[in-house]
Amino acid sequence: MSRRTPQSRRRRPSAPTHNPLCPCGLAETYETCCGRFHEGGVAAPTAETLMRSRYSAFVKRDEGYLLRTWHPRTRPARVDFEPGLRWTGLEILKTTDGSAFHSTGTVTFRASYRGGALHERSRFERVDGAWVYVDGEFTE
Repeated sequence: MSRRTPQSRRRRPSAPTHNPLCPCGLAETYETCCGRFHEGGVAAPTAETLMRSRYSAFVKRDEGYLLRTWHPRTRPARVDFEPGLRWTGLEILKTTDGSAFHSTGTVTFRASYRGGALHERSRFERVDGAWVYVDGEFTE
């Protein structure tokens, strides 16, 4: 049996935990930003927040969240993710209404991906108090 010295009992420093920033572009970790919405139980408080969380859901390929936050009258049966598409950034260009005091709102954004960008003006409505995505039109 070997005897341990105080030096041999020291713990090795643990590796730093990796908490990447949220894909939506805000300076928060995914877990404290959009991840809390994706897990359920917490609804996005504004149309812009919902837009950001839906972008992050596309990055993470979270079909369940995307369908849950899609307006029932425009919701598809499923989300078809394009193979090989890699989203690289989100820029919010303009918001109209969409706060706690509104029932509708719009968010115009640019979502970049390898090889290009998508520009869209998205419409949002409240259904049973929660913001949902209605539809969008591509813009330039």
